[in-house]
Amino acid sequence: MVSAAASAQTVDVRAGRLIDPGSAKVSTDQRVRIVNGRFVSVGPWRDADGPAAVDWSGYTVLPGLIDLHTHVADGAIDVNDSDPAGPLKRTEARTILKAVPAAKTMLRAGFTTVRDVGVYRGLTDIALRDAIDAGEIEGPRMKVAGGYITTPGGGGEIDALSPDIPLPETFRIGEVHNASEARDRARYLLDHGADFIKLIATGAVLALGSEPGALELSPEEMKAACDEAKLRGSYCIAHAHGAEGIKAAIRAGARTIEHASYLDAEGIALAKANGVWLDMDIYNGDYIDEVGTKQGWPAEYLRKNRETTDVQRRGFAAAVKAGARMTFGTDAAVYPYGLGGRQFAYMVRYGMTPMHAIQSATSEAARALRMDGQVGTLAPGAYGDLIAVKQDPLGDVRALEHVEAVIKDGRLVR
Repeated sequence: MVSAAASAQTVDVRAGRLIDPGSAKVSTDQRVRIVNGRFVSVGPWRDADGPAAVDWSGYTVLPGLIDLHTHVADGAIDVNDSDPAGPLKRTEARTILKAVPAAKTMLRAGFTTVRDVGVYRGLTDIALRDAIDAGEIEGPRMKVAGGYITTPGGGGEIDALSPDIPLPETFRIGEVHNASEARDRARYLLDHGADFIKLIATGAVLALGSEPGALELSPEEMKAACDEAKLRGSYCIAHAHGAEGIKAAIRAGARTIEHASYLDAEGIALAKANGVWLDMDIYNGDYIDEVGTKQGWPAEYLRKNRETTDVQRRGFAAAVKAGARMTFGTDAAVYPYGLGGRQFAYMVRYGMTPMHAIQSATSEAARALRMDGQVGTLAPGAYGDLIAVKQDPLGDVRALEHVEAVIKDGRLVR
């Protein structure tokens, strides 16, 4: 797929078919020029302009994909370890080292930008993000949360030990008891390098003793954290399964709602009215049910997954029909890294067109990430991220499950 060595500064890619999510247009036989890691031009291929450094004339090409809900940094839920206390049994060094192959796998699956939405062991995601930015390891561009703002014993903590065994402080970095502490913890995380704040508004599916429909953080605690984030030029996102938790998080100022399993009509209307994105992981319920059952995951996990999977998908379909803002987020780490492309087919099955699904993981995700014009686009000045697939994903969106090649920052990484 590479016909000649590219110079250090300029890369010309010949795209057989080129999908531009921003304009929703498809062009054929295009030259995409990347200089110093940024797009500078897109136009019809002309042999007179010189040979392609990267010849993808036999492929469909589009901007690098964006996953807005991953857990790459510490494998918050490790698919190879069904022990709920697993993260407590690894050293900090081992935790970070486990993330290195995960990051590489995510990038090579076509996800050139991710939002990593929280770690149990605080601040390990910041170390991973910075190592990738420095070019020390291979991985996607990352925005990270640093930890979770959560109630004691809530969905953002490991609740797998005897009550008389205290959790180490590094695992309680975002634990709060009131609004004042929520503000302080948000400030602490942002001061220590977090890009945004993650709220655990309701209980969780893959957490012991935590019910997805139950409100955990109070509206006052969520608002205090969101207000602090805004003061510092950042924002909050909210893990929220329950209908009331979804609405409380939106009213508190959350920018995106994660999971949204029990989303109702009022929640959809509220999200639309407030310009809030819904980031719904509608693939992994099937993975949890099939593989979790075979591997003997905790019965509580499996029960809650069964209770939320179908209702979440109905809510997703209703939100799409209502014209709500929707983004692509998979909860990578619940299933093996690299399989996130499987969610596209689910999004199409539950109401999106293939182009809409692609936009949810490119141009629309970039807006939610506050990186509009920088990622998920072919616009001049944007990061030079491209992926290539053999088949046309607008004809069969499952083509995105098999990414053949990846360019990040103008460099061929696969």
